Amino acid sequence: MDIKGANLIKSVRLEGLRILGQPNEFALDYYKQGIDELIYMDCVASLYGRNSLSGLVSTAIENIFVPLTVGGGIRSIDDVFELLRAGADKVAVNTAVVNDPQLITQIVNKFGSQCLVLSIDAKLNSKGKWEVLTESGRERTGLDALDWAIKGAELGVGEILLTSVDREGTRQGFDVELVRLISESVSVPVIASGGLRTAQDFVSVIKETSGEHSSYTCSICGFEYNPEEGDPALGIPPGTPFEDLPDDYKCPICNAGKDYFKKN
Repeated sequence: MDIKGANLIKSVRLEGLRILGQPNEFALDYYKQGIDELIYMDCVASLYGRNSLSGLVSTAIENIFVPLTVGGGIRSIDDVFELLRAGADKVAVNTAVVNDPQLITQIVNKFGSQCLVLSIDAKLNSKGKWEVLTESGRERTGLDALDWAIKGAELGVGEILLTSVDREGTRQGFDVELVRLISESVSVPVIASGGLRTAQDFVSVIKETSGEHSSYTCSICGFEYNPEEGDPALGIPPGTPFEDLPDDYKCPICNAGKDYFKKN
């Protein structure tokens, strides 16, 4: 949910903000419909050098009992602490960590990777590359979104919130190519944002970017597990994703566990 001041807002490609209403009223409605997580983003916080969502979060947790991720204007460890104390479960960062990547390390060392979401606003540029934007799309960085996602994962972020600026607010469906590029290049979960119109859009982006058909190779002996083939000798049918294999699955060649397999 994108928030400006006291209002929930809607934009198209991060421009032309339109007021929808009170954020917590929408959040409560989403919660009653069965949503399992909520994201609050102050879309002008970095521009004005502030983070004003603590009060909103502390009110929300009185009636909403799902994990809350909060972002916008986070510039320091103290900002993170304030939001967590208000009731947030995770924080999302963009502008501040682009300016100072070591802030990622500081937050992870203090609160843990599970607390930190790297928010990436990516826009396709004239060179055919996705460029990272900051200040809610107002500032170009010249930073390649793929390179930044990989670096963020290496520095320890727990998740990536990936917004396609070109699709944001357009209801044209997710940018599958962008989501696939990032999700196949990092080992952390990627949350796709921008372009949703129908439930089928959810299905499409998950099926086309989940990597369920990628093969996995045992780093000890080189055995390759192919989800499309499964492992009939062990009773694993074709079409079984690696993630769905039993926890005690062993390499049939060297008996190594799942932890020794790497995605190709």
